[in-house]
Amino acid sequence: MLAEVLRGVSTDVLQSTQPVLLRGLVRHWPLVQAAQQSDAAFCGYLRGFGADTRLSLWRGAPEIDGRFFYNADFSGFNFRHETLAFGALLDELLADTADTLYLGSTEIDRCFPGLRAPNDLPELAGFRPHVSLWLGNRMRVATHFDQPDNIACVVAGRRRFTLFPPDQVANLYIGPLDLTPAGQPISLVDHAHPDLDRFPRYAEALRQAQSFELLPGDALFIPSQWWHGVESLDGVNGLVNFWWRQSPEFMDPALSTLLMALLSLRDLPPAQREAWRALFNHYVFDADEQTAAHIPPAARGLLAPLDEFGARQLRTLLRNRLNR
Repeated sequence: MLAEVLRGVSTDVLQSTQPVLLRGLVRHWPLVQAAQQSDAAFCGYLRGFGADTRLSLWRGAPEIDGRFFYNADFSGFNFRHETLAFGALLDELLADTADTLYLGSTEIDRCFPGLRAPNDLPELAGFRPHVSLWLGNRMRVATHFDQPDNIACVVAGRRRFTLFPPDQVANLYIGPLDLTPAGQPISLVDHAHPDLDRFPRYAEALRQAQSFELLPGDALFIPSQWWHGVESLDGVNGLVNFWWRQSPEFMDPALSTLLMALLSLRDLPPAQREAWRALFNHYVFDADEQTAAHIPPAARGLLAPLDEFGARQLRTLLRNRLNR
């Protein structure tokens, strides 16, 4: 099925700017086939790929009601980080522990040798995706965005995804940028139980939202920078995702630019901010082949097309400026 997607409608799917539901895309995977038998069969299959491997996970007490979030005063979080043997995690999931457990984005090739080969999307090999396993029980992960494109493949349990277009950021009530559960800013709204009295603009975000409930074997294409909240709806839930970037690997994360702009632009007088808006539009957002056409090619410097060598030079220049 994916081969048909890639050959026939790749522009519509893999380069889509909208989410795309792919029912049954990976139902042939051994992981999914085991999950269709039972939770025990699913965990038994996974156990064969490194039961003694020690992994980092999140553990939340029953009081968090499955929601990984900040603590009451936003000085930290309502869960703790823990290292546990993979087999012990599987045992707890099967025992239906009262704690909320979450093994997030764990690289399959490094941590579970042999698991990927029979549970792969080989047609994506040209994209050099980063492939991860996610595992846990009933829980919900706050709405956030990822820079890479993503195919999220549900392999056990049911998952509900609630997605919002990038332009809804002002209606999602985003939390701190410098203290985040997993590196990406998150919405402070509980997408499963939104408090519209406290967060009234979220009603508009909901009008723009798209919701998908996936069964084992289903997959969802999530375009870059679409905000998404995720709910795991069963006692044993598993997901394998494929992340890839449509930009060269030498490019830095764009979030770094946002943080730098907070340092250098946000608090300028309004007229100066508008002047910088014009410069950013000219050199970044509206840049095309005419932007530097009036400069001889050999003299374009940073305005020339960026390559790996140019990226290293630019990084060095930035470091020197920041260290002054």
